[in-house]
Amino acid sequence: MDRRRNWQNILAKTIIASLLVLAIAPQLLAISLIVGSPKTSETITLAQAYEAIESKKFVDLTHSFAPGIPHWQNYPDEKRETIYWYEPRNDTLGSGFFAETFYHVGQWGTHVDPPAHFIQGLRTVDQIDAKEMFLPLVVIDVHDKVAQNPDYTITMDDIRAWEAKHGKIPAKAFVAMRTDWSKRWPDSEAMQNKDEAGIAHYPGWSLPVLEYLYEECQITASGHEATDTDPGIATSQDDYSLEAYILQQDRYQIELLTNLDRVPEAEALVVVSFPKPQGGSGFPARVFAILP
Repeated sequence: MDRRRNWQNILAKTIIASLLVLAIAPQLLAISLIVGSPKTSETITLAQAYEAIESKKFVDLTHSFAPGIPHWQNYPDEKRETIYWYEPRNDTLGSGFFAETFYHVGQWGTHVDPPAHFIQGLRTVDQIDAKEMFLPLVVIDVHDKVAQNPDYTITMDDIRAWEAKHGKIPAKAFVAMRTDWSKRWPDSEAMQNKDEAGIAHYPGWSLPVLEYLYEECQITASGHEATDTDPGIATSQDDYSLEAYILQQDRYQIELLTNLDRVPEAEALVVVSFPKPQGGSGFPARVFAILP
C-alpha cells in the first residue's frame, strides 16, 4: 500500500507540474520574443525589457500639425497665439519663457477618434485604457493597388495574403492600412483628389474586412493614412458608415498616419499616445512603431 501511495503521489505531482508549465508557457514565450532570448525559464525585469526595446529602431508614424494642414472640410483652421516670449514684447502677456495658446478641433492632424466621436454614450478619449495604447502592429500593404486605383478599398483577399505570410492576425493588434497616401501631405487638394464634379477619390476600408478584424480577430484599433475611414467616393455622399461601424464596437481609430512604408508588415510594436481631455471627442495623437 505504501508503494502504491507513493506512486500515486508522484503521478499527481507530475500532472500538476505539467499543467503549470502549460499555463505559463505562452507568457514565457512572449517574454523571450520581446527580449530576443531563447531562455524561457528565466524571469526578466522591466529594466531588461527596456534595455531590449530601447535598442530597437523607432519610427514616428505622426504628422506634425500646424495651421493650414489637410483636415475635414467643415472644420475651422487651427489658430495659434504666442502669449509669453523670452524677451518683452508689446503683443504678449509677459516674458521670460515661451508659451502659446492653441485653438483647433479635436480631430486635427494625426488624431484619435474615440467611440464617443460618433456614438453617444460610448467611451470618450479619457476613458481609453492605457493598455490599449501599446499593441502589436499589423500593416496591410495595398499601396501598389492604390497607385493603380485611388478609389481602392481593402479586401479580404488582402487580409488572406497577409495571413498566408505571417499567420492569423493577432488579437489586441493595431491594424494599419498602408496606402502611401500620406506622401501627398501637406497638400490638401492632393489628399482630397477631387474630380471636376467635386467627388473625392481616395482609398478606404471595407465592411467585410472591418467585421473580420474587429469581430473575429478581436483587434483593439485600426488606422490609415487618408482623412477618413470610408473611401472618398462615399464621404463625398456624406457616407461615414465604416467609421461608424468601428466606433460602434467601442474601439478607437487613428487617422492621418504616415511613414507606414518604413515599418514591416508584422512583428513590430506600436505605441499610440494622446492627451487625456475629460469627456474629449478626439485629440491629436503621437503614434510610433518599435521595429523588431
